[in-house]
Amino acid sequence: MIGPKRRGQERLFHYGVRLGERVPQDHLLRRIDELVDFEFVRTRVAGCYGKNGHLSEDPIVIMKLMLLLFLESVKSERELLRTLPMRLDWLWFLGMGLESEIPNHSVLSKARQRWGPAVFAELFVRVVQLCVEAELVGGEKIHLDGSLVDADASVDSVQRAGLKRVYQETEEKLTRVEPEKRKWVSRTDPEASVVGRRGKQSSRARYKHHRAVDDAQGVITAVRTTPGEVSEPHEVETLIDQHESHSGQKVETVVGDYQYGTNDNYRLCVERKIRCHLGDVKTKHPQKGPGFPLEAFQYEEEGDAYRCPAGEVLVRSKRKKDLEEGFARYRMRNGVCPGCEWKSGCTRSKRGRELRVPLELEKVEQGRRESLSGAGYQDRRRRKHLIEGSFGDAARNHHFKRARWRGLEKQSIQDHLIAVCQNLRLLCSRGWYLKVQDGVAAAPLGRNETHSLFFALFRAVFGLFPRLGRAHSPLTA
Repeated sequence: MIGPKRRGQERLFHYGVRLGERVPQDHLLRRIDELVDFEFVRTRVAGCYGKNGHLSEDPIVIMKLMLLLFLESVKSERELLRTLPMRLDWLWFLGMGLESEIPNHSVLSKARQRWGPAVFAELFVRVVQLCVEAELVGGEKIHLDGSLVDADASVDSVQRAGLKRVYQETEEKLTRVEPEKRKWVSRTDPEASVVGRRGKQSSRARYKHHRAVDDAQGVITAVRTTPGEVSEPHEVETLIDQHESHSGQKVETVVGDYQYGTNDNYRLCVERKIRCHLGDVKTKHPQKGPGFPLEAFQYEEEGDAYRCPAGEVLVRSKRKKDLEEGFARYRMRNGVCPGCEWKSGCTRSKRGRELRVPLELEKVEQGRRESLSGAGYQDRRRRKHLIEGSFGDAARNHHFKRARWRGLEKQSIQDHLIAVCQNLRLLCSRGWYLKVQDGVAAAPLGRNETHSLFFALFRAVFGLFPRLGRAHSPLTA
């Protein structure tokens, strides 16, 4: 007779069960626990809690739970805590046992509200410094890029910025994001900006994630979160400063696509003595229609003017707005161009030809020449699989393309945690950080432990190849 198998009574007590023995030595969480010191969290958030009332959850446990949320790409915090009792490796990582009480999901949201994004940014910086110590960061060359992230708001929540708001809270939030410059806002998440044309499916509230990736091994060294309307060229200097501060090394080369190839960025790189290998906007979007190029006009330094191919003079305008935009405008006098025989091949304007010349033109041209060089072309080819591969990995493995929470600060927390997860996977999948003390390899963490131990001992004895066999592949784990 075939029937259902009868279950015996479950064991009430488990003697001699050690979770540490159930977690393999090469497990990712074990490697992270050995590498990262989370003790700073307690000191960092001590001022966020009072001295009376109920005992709060350990801040280290909270930080590790939020790290697991993105490391394991769990859909929600509720699902994370429902799954926690069934995952022995998670319990061990959190310092819990089989009999430990599982915290409520609201603990995580309250902690984010109390802590703010600064604690998570500090965790990111600490992980970057671990990568620097492990010789995973070259520091001299970085790749820049940005990617849009859908806010936690539907398309139907988008409305005109001038309409009355239903909730006073929404009005208060909008005061922090300069709503007068926006035509459309989201009622659900006003701090996100509506990117795209209203009425199109692609038009929705979004944030923008900017990052800098080191050229050596693809370590993320700088992260910045902005509303979706902020373009990538405006964040170049911020990302460079973050990279130099986090890595402790000066940037020598900046690589980016054509969106970064602006006059301001060329000028910035030349002034800071940085090679700019940026895609040129003029090359991507060449001039359409008639018109002599700037090179056809002769500059006269004495009168600060330009002379056109027909011999007429363009006088510089004194508008302050032009200077704020980083340009000097030169205009032809009224009535000159309409009678010129070359007008049809020079300009379509009824008033006459005008030139918008970048300020400090020599620096701009120097930066453009560096970008259009052969080395610049090779670096831009390399960025296609380096930084774009980094974004692709974040989207596939760490729930990157959509915001979990609402608000610019909450999105900044998400972006830093995702970057931490990617860097930790890189750190744990490479054998460069093996340290040898007293002739014994400490914590062999490479995929092939024998191979990693050999090279660790070789470097320790001879000290000749600190970066032997450096890989140039995108992020893998």
